[in-house]
Amino acid sequence: MISTLLSRLRRGPDGAPAPRLAFGADYNPEQWPREVWEEDVRLMREAGVNVVSVGIFSWARLQPGPDAWDFGWLDDVMDLLHHNGVGVDLATATASPPPWLSAAHPEILPVTDRGETLWPGARQHWRPTSPVFREYALRLVRELATRYAGHPALVAWHVNNELGCHNVYDYSDDAARAFRVWLRGRYATLDALNHAWGTAFWSQRYSDWEQILPPRLAASHPNPTQQLDFKRFSSDALKDHLRAEREILRELTPDVPVTTNFMVMPGTKGMNYADWAAEVDFVANDHYVVPSPRDRDELSFSANLTSGIAGGRPWFLMEHSTSAVNWQPVNLAKKPGELARDSLTHVAHGADAVCFFQWRQSAAGAEKYHSAMVPHAGADSDLFRAVTALGDTLKTLAPVAGAEREPAEVGILFDWESWWASEQDSHPTSLLDYHREALDWYSALLTLGIRADVVPTGADLSRHRVVIAPVLHLVPAELAKDLTRYAEQGGHLVTTYFSGIVDENDHVWLGGYPGALRDLLGIRIEEFGPLAAGETVELDGAGTGGLWTDRISVTAPETEVLAHYRSGVQAGRPAVTRRPAGRGSAAYVSTRLGAEGLASLLPRLLEPAGVTSDLPAEARGRVEATVRRGPGGRFLFLVNRTDETVTVPGLTGEVLVGDAGEEGAVVLAGRGVAVLRTPTD
Repeated sequence: MISTLLSRLRRGPDGAPAPRLAFGADYNPEQWPREVWEEDVRLMREAGVNVVSVGIFSWARLQPGPDAWDFGWLDDVMDLLHHNGVGVDLATATASPPPWLSAAHPEILPVTDRGETLWPGARQHWRPTSPVFREYALRLVRELATRYAGHPALVAWHVNNELGCHNVYDYSDDAARAFRVWLRGRYATLDALNHAWGTAFWSQRYSDWEQILPPRLAASHPNPTQQLDFKRFSSDALKDHLRAEREILRELTPDVPVTTNFMVMPGTKGMNYADWAAEVDFVANDHYVVPSPRDRDELSFSANLTSGIAGGRPWFLMEHSTSAVNWQPVNLAKKPGELARDSLTHVAHGADAVCFFQWRQSAAGAEKYHSAMVPHAGADSDLFRAVTALGDTLKTLAPVAGAEREPAEVGILFDWESWWASEQDSHPTSLLDYHREALDWYSALLTLGIRADVVPTGADLSRHRVVIAPVLHLVPAELAKDLTRYAEQGGHLVTTYFSGIVDENDHVWLGGYPGALRDLLGIRIEEFGPLAAGETVELDGAGTGGLWTDRISVTAPETEVLAHYRSGVQAGRPAVTRRPAGRGSAAYVSTRLGAEGLASLLPRLLEPAGVTSDLPAEARGRVEATVRRGPGGRFLFLVNRTDETVTVPGLTGEVLVGDAGEEGAVVLAGRGVAVLRTPTD
């Protein structure tokens, strides 16, 4: 349905068609006097902007009182944007309740696990399960949809904003009541719930549904399955709010696509976006770089995962930053070239829209130091010139629109429930970081110049010759069967420590670890061997391990030991194993090797599948390659991961973006991107 959005983008005043790739930002005209609006649209035309998100935080302006409405200013904005060839992704404005609502109904305010109320003064001060909030929010949505149903500027609906960013976990009485309803739907009977939660432990057996609460602050560790179910419920509660707004929009504007902006980033794990994807007409994502030695690897990983959530279909980059943000301890400006490289990396991974927060940098408020397309310095600035140059590049890349990601031979399995469950308390170590482990594998593949897809559980694994499932902690019986079938039918599975340990109820698979995957892997572990912070062990031929070790016994004669421990308690015992399974294999890595160690080990793990890099040797590790394929051709994106010039030889195709060298070479400037097109059959 993102094609529907693109098709609704109108021609500009000169009659020229708008670029097929969408380009724009959040636009907040309510922060500025009207005389600025004319300059805004003039600069939007100059930059090539063709879509903006409007009204995201405008509830208090649209509805200044319970029975008062003010749409005149928004009417003018919608008309002005339409007359200047800019489409509107119109927000439902429900993200931040107005002061009059929280003053009249403080019962909409979220409550922490300690019983503390989260008061107004910032944003997202509402309970996802509050019936009072839902009533007022849906009334606003209906008013907006009724008024703008036929407006020619409207190209999409933007439900709420960053659902769950600040209010994913609410422990209020409303949440308690909704949690009990959710649990009844999941378990039907108290006997089934008591079994799933293991309430025979610590005298926790429930005899009435009304006794059940969210996992509020307790004297000791709350019940682990209660915690896991509350995470599932909290994601579902936000999804239910998304559905409620969406249904009104579909009722009144059935031809206008509906989305909401996900936040596929390391720190936003509370929302199961793989589960939400079916609820929107096209996937949209917000992403912000957190500076680190591997920050651009993480950007690529998150963009890749967003593509996986979208099923490989095009998606919408709703927000990222032109330069510095405002919410990090130190807010670093982007280096020259990074604005374009970040943006085009998202396009490489399937984004058909590149948008920023925000259009014009705020003069007041909490985000006034957050960069924008038009900075405080104004249009006469290097930043705005970089924005305009990106707009020109996106016009050149118009043929890419609609192209899907070409599947890679390697898939990295990413599972929200394993993320939640593996990092709960009362585990062998509190140092485990699920996202970091998945990113380690991705970075190692980038270092080797090997393309990989990051895909959620439930994706079609047969598209990949190798599937890597790091810390796949929670494995229901059906998933174990699917992974076994994948290997036996010719796939090559690689998994790691703390995988296959529990079922969907967070109950341990008994008989020895790795439980659900023990027979497939041909190994058995009696006891975990987590390492103290900073402690390491040496492996023969596979570098240095940290965080974790396992005391592995090989149980199948055909299981091959690829690496042994050379030091530590497990010295001499297997550290990395592989067992043939049908036409495929299943391998196990029992320690955290980090990106560098995995880059050393991966060639041996990939060897049975015959997976190697498509990049010439001099570009591996320095250049990321990604492919999109569609009616307009096959598009090879080359992203320079370094600050130095890199020449990539031996390429064929039309160079759409970048500098062509001699004899089929492409020259990538530091932090540069090239795009080559070849015809498709």
